[in-house]
Amino acid sequence: MSLVPYLYLLPHAILFLLFVVYPVGYGLYVSFHRWDLLQETRPFVGVEYYRNLFDPSTPQSQFFWQTLKNTLFFTVVSVPLLVISSLGLAVLLHRPIFGRAFFRAVFFLPGILTVSVMGILWRWMFDNQIGLVNAVITQFFHRQPIPFLSTEWLAWIPIVVGTVWWTIGFNMTLYLAALGNISESLYEAASLDGATAWQQFRGITLPLLTPQTLFVVVTTALASLQLYGQSLVITNGGPTRTTQSVIQYITEEGFSNNQAASATAMAFVFGVIMLIFTAAQFRIMARDVQGGN
Repeated sequence: MSLVPYLYLLPHAILFLLFVVYPVGYGLYVSFHRWDLLQETRPFVGVEYYRNLFDPSTPQSQFFWQTLKNTLFFTVVSVPLLVISSLGLAVLLHRPIFGRAFFRAVFFLPGILTVSVMGILWRWMFDNQIGLVNAVITQFFHRQPIPFLSTEWLAWIPIVVGTVWWTIGFNMTLYLAALGNISESLYEAASLDGATAWQQFRGITLPLLTPQTLFVVVTTALASLQLYGQSLVITNGGPTRTTQSVIQYITEEGFSNNQAASATAMAFVFGVIMLIFTAAQFRIMARDVQGGN
C-alpha cells in the first residue's frame, strides 16, 4: 500500500488536529474542572457547570437561556429579511437598467466595513437625542425623540436594520451569479405561452434558485446565531440584557466574571444547539431542493 496519498493529507491532518481537535478536547477538559487562572489547583467537578445551565435557580441558567432566546429572535427576524431583500435586489439589478454596475457596488460596499465601524454608524443614527432618525422625527414630523437604544425591543431596530444593510450585498452577489446561469430561452418560451412576469418569477426563477437559496439561508442563519459585534457596539446588550446575544454573555462569563469553565460549558451547549438547528434547517431545505428536481 502506497503512503504517498497520506503524505499529501498529512499537512491538513496536522493543522486539523492542532487547531480543531486539540482546542475542542482541551475545552471539554476545562469544562469539567473548577478552572481559575489565578489558582494552581483546579479540582475536577464533573458535569456541575452543565447542570447549572439546566437549573432554573442559577443565574447562569437564567442569563444563558435569556440571551439564547434573544439570539434566536434576532435570527428569526433577520434571516427572512436578508434572504428576501437580497433576492429582490438581485432580480432588479440583473435587468439591463441604467447605472446597474453603480448600484451593485453601492449595495455591496457596506460589507467591507468592520463590525465596529458599522455599529458606531448605526448607534449614532438611532441615538436617543442627536441621532439622524430622531432628528428627522422631530424636524419633519414634530414628534418627541424616540429612545430607541434605551427601550426594550425597540433597541433591536438599529441592530436588525444595520445588519441587513451591512450584509445584504454578499447574498445579493450570490443571487446575481445564479441568475446569470438561468437561460433566457426559458423566459422567452414562458412569455410566448402568455406567462406574466410574476408567473415567470414564481415558476422559473424561484425553483431554479432553490440550491442557492438553501446555501444563503443556512449561511445567513449561522452568521445570525453568532451575533456579537452588532449588539455589543450598538446597545452593549441593553437595556436589561434584552439585546445581549448568547456569545456576548459567554464572553462576559469567561472574561469579566473569570468563570472559564462555566463559559466553556455554555459554549459547548450552544454549539450543540447550533448543530441541531442547522441540521434540521439543512434537512428541510435539502428536501425541498430534491422535490424541486
